[in-house]
Amino acid sequence: MDIGFVAGVGGRLARRRVAGISLAGVLVVVAAFGCGASTTAGPTSPTKTPSPSLNTPSPAPSMSPQLASQSATATLGHGQFGTTGSTAVARNGQTAVLLQDGDVLIAGGSGDDTAELYDPKTGTFVQTGLMNVVRTVGATATLLPDGRVLIAGGSDNSIDQNPLASAELYDPATGKFSPTGSMARARYDQTATLLQDGRVLVAGGFGSSGASLASAELYDPATGKFSPTGSMTRPRSDHTATLLQDGRVLIVGGSENLGVQKAKAALASAELYDPKTGRFATTGSMSTGRSAGQTATLLTDGLVLVAGGNASYVQEEPLASAELYDPRTGTFHRTGSMAEARDSHTATLLPDGRVLVAGGDDSTAELYDPEVGVFGSTGSMIVERASHSATLLADGRVLMAGGASDPADGATAEVYQP
Repeated sequence: MDIGFVAGVGGRLARRRVAGISLAGVLVVVAAFGCGASTTAGPTSPTKTPSPSLNTPSPAPSMSPQLASQSATATLGHGQFGTTGSTAVARNGQTAVLLQDGDVLIAGGSGDDTAELYDPKTGTFVQTGLMNVVRTVGATATLLPDGRVLIAGGSDNSIDQNPLASAELYDPATGKFSPTGSMARARYDQTATLLQDGRVLVAGGFGSSGASLASAELYDPATGKFSPTGSMTRPRSDHTATLLQDGRVLIVGGSENLGVQKAKAALASAELYDPKTGRFATTGSMSTGRSAGQTATLLTDGLVLVAGGNASYVQEEPLASAELYDPRTGTFHRTGSMAEARDSHTATLLPDGRVLVAGGDDSTAELYDPEVGVFGSTGSMIVERASHSATLLADGRVLMAGGASDPADGATAEVYQP
């Protein structure tokens, strides 16, 4: 197996932790915020794909109700994290999707085919139907307009962690997964973005050869099939994809691994996918390459906040810097830096328009305020996490699950109260 391939994928903590590599915190001067909510209104979903309204039936009862965890009873103050129920198994690099009924589907990130549902009302996790394929890390999960969830790609549970071409659908009405059409290329660490017309754009990732892919595909829920679309301007994996307000998709950074004994690079470049033409085109570049573990968050004003990530393809160089992409000008410009250098963290758009950034090999968290362009402190998580999931709940809280640095905390979860 290509050593460079392992190093590149290692941007995700699921592989970094095996090697025992940790991040170094970098302190910068930032302005401090209070814990109260701002008056800026914002969308209620921080995920890469927008969430439709809450209107589908509840998932079927758990297949294994005895695995339900105990809920937390403590009342949280603003800007604080508190414990909640634990997952049935320890997970790292899993997918997490807010369903239309308010529950959270968590799948993968473990060595088995299990999935589970988190109920915010009770604070408990309960197992649901089994996936058809074991997907350890690097899969994508996309909420479709009809309430089903598309799970695609990822790596299998073999020693080599081979990429998968298969995809499946989770139906909350039945609590079961069913196969759907497969992708043309096996891939993991790709992105999947719900387009405004209901199709899903899957782009890049690592392929079967260990090299980054430039190819992209479209999934049509009406036919259950993938079809080719234009390729990216360069191969990418561990990049980000953000649906812009005008319907285009912004692809940012990631790593370019051209295979055994060939070039490997952390990418600063970005490109735009236009669903109307089915083509990718270059746009402005970031000030620094971000190979893996960065986050990209669509703000309420239409700008995109890109934060952290790893500056190198071959070693750990986490970044504290952040940049804003302006779709009107097609350019990036610097904004305030985080207090800690981070990669494999999460970034969640809160209902008040601020962004909660948390974890990345430690337990700290920060809030980005777009009105002043700076990060400020907030409460810390209870355990150190990276490659975890962060899901904005319907009531405005944020669920953090998996990715614990200490194996003893592997099944824990917690909630943040803005």
